[in-house]
Amino acid sequence: MKRDEILHGMLCDRALRFAAIDGTQLVRDAQKTHSLSRVATAALGRQLMMTSVIASLCKNTTDTVSTVIAGSGPAGNLVCVGRNGGLVKGYASNPGTELPLREDGKLDVRGYVGLPGKLTVIRDLGLKEPYVGMSNLISGEIAEDFAQYFTASEQQPSIVYLGVRENAADGYVKGAGGLLIQAMPNCPDEAIDRVMDVAEQIPSLGVRLAEGETLEPILKDLFSTLDADFTNRMTPAFSCDCSRERLERALISIGRKELEELIEQDGKAELTCQFCGKAYQFDRASLEALLIEATDNGGTDE
Repeated sequence: MKRDEILHGMLCDRALRFAAIDGTQLVRDAQKTHSLSRVATAALGRQLMMTSVIASLCKNTTDTVSTVIAGSGPAGNLVCVGRNGGLVKGYASNPGTELPLREDGKLDVRGYVGLPGKLTVIRDLGLKEPYVGMSNLISGEIAEDFAQYFTASEQQPSIVYLGVRENAADGYVKGAGGLLIQAMPNCPDEAIDRVMDVAEQIPSLGVRLAEGETLEPILKDLFSTLDADFTNRMTPAFSCDCSRERLERALISIGRKELEELIEQDGKAELTCQFCGKAYQFDRASLEALLIEATDNGGTDE
C-alpha cells in the first residue's frame, strides 16, 4: 500500500523552498474517524494537510501548530493541530453536513466554510506565549485562504495548492495532496517568474496521486525546469495524542465546586476527545481522587 509522505526541498538554486504532501491515507482516516460528509472531507482534508505541512517545517520536536477556520457557513469551526514529523489531528464542528454540488459539478467547499470568516494560526514554540496570527478568509476554498494568511500575517508570499479527490458515488478518497512554495530572503524576480511559469500545472498533483502515482516522481516532473533539490522526507499521519492524564488535568481545572457537584449529582463522568472520538470513563472513586488533588493544588471555587 502506498504510504503518505511529505517531501521538502529547494528550487531555482535554493531561491525558494517547497514542502509537498501526499496525504491520501490521513484524509481517509479523518473521514472514517469523524464520519465526514463528502464536502466536509474536502474541507477538513485540505486543512489537515496544510497544518501537517506547516508542522513539518517547525525546527523543534516539541513545537506545535494549530489552525482554526471559523467561517459563517454550516461547517462551524474547523480545528487542526500539527506536531513534529507532520502528525496531525483535527475535527469539524458539523462533520455530517452535506451540500448540493456547485453548478460546475464540484463540491461546494466555499459554501460549507462560509464567508465572511477568519483563519487563525497558533504556533506554540515553547516560549512564554504562543505566536498567534490571523487573516480574513478570502475564498473559503482553504488553499487560497492559507496563501492569503502567509502573505498578510507572516509577510511570506506563497503558492499553496490543496486538493482532495473523492468518488462521486460513495465519497471514497482516491487521492489527496498539497504543495507549499515560498520565496527565501532576497529571492530574485527571475526565480519567481520561473516558478510562475509552471504554476498552472500544479493542480495535476492531486489528479496524479488519485491515479496511483507517488509523490517524488510527480514533483520531479512538475519541477523539471526548476533545479529541484530534495532535502528531507517524513511520513505524516492522522494521529491523536489524547490521554487519560490530559483529561484528568482538564477535570481538575474546572475547580473544586464543579467537581463536588459532579460527584454529588452524577457520581461519574465520561469525556470524549473531539479529535478522535475516544471516550474516557471516570467513576466516583476516580473523581474523588481528582478532587483531593485539586484541593492539594490549591484549586479555588472561582
